[in-house]
Amino acid sequence: MRPTPLLLALTLALPAAAQAETLALQCGRLFDSATGRNLPERTVVVADGKVSEVREGHAAVPGATAVDLKGHTCSPGWIDLHVHLSGESSPQSYSEGFRLNPEFTVLRSTAYASRTLRAGFTSVRDLGGETTLALRDAVNQGWVEGPRIFAAGKSIATTGGHADPTNGFNHLISDALGTPGPAEGVVNSPDEARQAVRQRYKDGSDVIKITATGGVLSYARSGDAPQFTVDEVAAVVQTAHDYGYRVAAHAHGKEGMRRAIVGGVDTIEHGTYMDDEIFALMKKNGTWYVPTISAGRFVAEKAKIDGYYPDVVRPKAARIGSQIQDTFGRAWKAGVKIGFGTDAGVGLHGDNADEFVFMVEAGMPPAEALRAATANAAEILGRPELGRVAAGLPADIVAMPGDPLADIAATRKVDFVMKDGRIVRQPE
Repeated sequence: MRPTPLLLALTLALPAAAQAETLALQCGRLFDSATGRNLPERTVVVADGKVSEVREGHAAVPGATAVDLKGHTCSPGWIDLHVHLSGESSPQSYSEGFRLNPEFTVLRSTAYASRTLRAGFTSVRDLGGETTLALRDAVNQGWVEGPRIFAAGKSIATTGGHADPTNGFNHLISDALGTPGPAEGVVNSPDEARQAVRQRYKDGSDVIKITATGGVLSYARSGDAPQFTVDEVAAVVQTAHDYGYRVAAHAHGKEGMRRAIVGGVDTIEHGTYMDDEIFALMKKNGTWYVPTISAGRFVAEKAKIDGYYPDVVRPKAARIGSQIQDTFGRAWKAGVKIGFGTDAGVGLHGDNADEFVFMVEAGMPPAEALRAATANAAEILGRPELGRVAAGLPADIVAMPGDPLADIAATRKVDFVMKDGRIVRQPE
């Protein structure tokens, strides 16, 4: 009997587990994120959403369907530690909050999530955007195609700081809305900082983000001034760690970074004005660096276009954005621990792999760039089951023609993506 269109649609809508079959991915090479080496000719056997074994060579696996990736390099699924799936930069971004309903924002974000997954990023850490909590849950339920999402929800800021949701409002709107407080992610004391973390716990966040300095795209003059005291940072971190959360700190300026590191944050994001003193402090405290070169290059380029950014933003974008790649290169040479992050949403979703190329341009070996998006990123998340291909672990695997260790630009050509054992994309 021929299947009807309705039957086909229902079959495609079934969860992956209901359609489970054993697959044998015949990889020309397999990137080992533990050692940073390519392993020649490996067959990765996948069943029930997990890797059941990794075999040498390309021998047939009884009962398994072979997937021919012999001309490809397979890799653990990549992890982007800094995205914003709820939006994407454009000249209209600053008015969208007044025009678009949250429902539209959530629906639009499903397209961004799909682009990200199909680019090879099977997990992401979303560092700001309340609607992403709903997107995460929809992905987890299998209703929407997207990467595994670890969501911060609303970032925690200070009054007037980067991520104060009322920046740029006229006083009539501000007066009508009232002064935002910890529930809205705006704090001005250690007690309010603790309350804001607890609110994020109530909201269902997976990670905590603070904006330790000014930001490039916020409607405010300073892009680098410190905006938290050490005591406020410490209150955030202590409370977050009580709940098992890790804390990411957006930071461009040196003093704000210093306070964030001393206060105990787990990662510094962007880190534009780092210097040798900050490098040493990060190494001493075990603080990770997530550079987001892609966003820096994007905003520096768009700052050249009249009208793309508001006048208060444009000089910050030109000044700060152009420096991040150089800072990253110096941080790498200094021995700072580095994870992979793009700030996608500031730049375009789906172009995340450009970050690999920019990291290598700045002096990082290709193998270390790949490790930053696999083993290192999994460690930052506290999820050791991710970022590796090994028996018993989730089958998150991507593949691309060629060898990224020989030419890192191969990462831009991903044409096979598997998440939790389900093939999302494969070569035609």
